[in-house]
Amino acid sequence: MGKKKIESKIEPSQLEPQWVKTGDNSWIATLQEDPDTGDMILPLPDELMKSQKFEIGDILKWKDNKDGSYSLSKKASEETQWVLVEAVNTFRTRYMVEVPVGIDDYGNDKVKWALDTVTMGEAKEFSQEHLGEQIVSHRVVTRKEALALCDVDNDYADEWEKELKMKNFFTTWEEQNGND
Repeated sequence: MGKKKIESKIEPSQLEPQWVKTGDNSWIATLQEDPDTGDMILPLPDELMKSQKFEIGDILKWKDNKDGSYSLSKKASEETQWVLVEAVNTFRTRYMVEVPVGIDDYGNDKVKWALDTVTMGEAKEFSQEHLGEQIVSHRVVTRKEALALCDVDNDYADEWEKELKMKNFFTTWEEQNGND
């Protein structure tokens, strides 16, 4: 069995921290119940936030010291990069096309007329089924390149702010790991 990782995100709180400083870098803290959610929370005093360079949104790692105490440390942020993944989606599409029975003047079965109707884009779609997605290429791109490509591929949004484009079209590492 693997070690259970304990991590938490620093979020704003209206509760007053209940800490007693016991040394330069040590405190005794009291957990408090959030009156809105009933969750147990640990409000962090400003002095601790400043001395440890903690900020709202940071992820803290909890280390069990095996003596009834825990040590908190800021989780190092991982360096990330943007990868453009290009894929092709495949669909099976059906059309129901009515044609006359028989052979045309050129000796072809009139059944082939249905194929011409579909090829010319004149047939109504009967049904479709998604058969899958195949990745055809990928490459690392800079954020600037990704935003420029976003403007080309989504020209209706080229006037949007960068943050809005990224929120709507980019999949962040944070979203993939449930920290959004």
